Amino acid sequence: MTDDTAPETPKKRTLEEKRQMKSAARLYAVQALFQMEASGQGVDRVVREFETFRFGAALEDGGDELAEGDGNLFRRLMDDAVVWQAKIDQATDRALVAKWPIDRIDPVLRALFRAAGAELLNPGTPPKVVITEFVDVARAFFPDGKEPKFVNAVLDHMAHEFRPEAF
Repeated sequence: MTDDTAPETPKKRTLEEKRQMKSAARLYAVQALFQMEASGQGVDRVVREFETFRFGAALEDGGDELAEGDGNLFRRLMDDAVVWQAKIDQATDRALVAKWPIDRIDPVLRALFRAAGAELLNPGTPPKVVITEFVDVARAFFPDGKEPKFVNAVLDHMAHEFRPEAF
C-alpha cells in the first residue's frame, strides 16, 4: 500500500527565480520602511504583515499575484535598516547637497536609502549589485523622473564610504 499523502518536495529554484526573489525583497523592504515611517508602526508588526499578506499574495482583481520575496533578505534588510538607521542616515546626508538633508527628501527615497544602506553595510552582496538593484527599485517608483540617477549618485557615494575596499 502506498501513501499518497506524502508531502511534495519543494521545487528547487533556478538562479533567475532566486534573483527575482531578492529583487522583490528589496522592493518590499522599501515599501515596509516607508510604511513604518508613515504609520509609526514597529518593525516586527510591519515585517509580519508583509510576510503574511504581500509575499506571493493574489491581487484582488484576479490578475497576477505579487512576487514571492526572499524572506531572509527582507528580514535582514529590515532589521539592519532599523539597527543602523542613524549611521545610514548620516552617510546619506554626507552624499546629499548640504541644503537637502535626508529629512527634506521624498519619504520613498528616504526608505530606499535606508534599505540600500542596510545592504551596503553587509559584505554579502557586492556594492555594484546593491546600487543596480536599488536604482531599479527607484525606477519602479519614479518611472519618468530623475530620481533613479539621483539614487545612483547617492548610493555610489555611500558604497565608497561603507565599502571602499570593493572599488
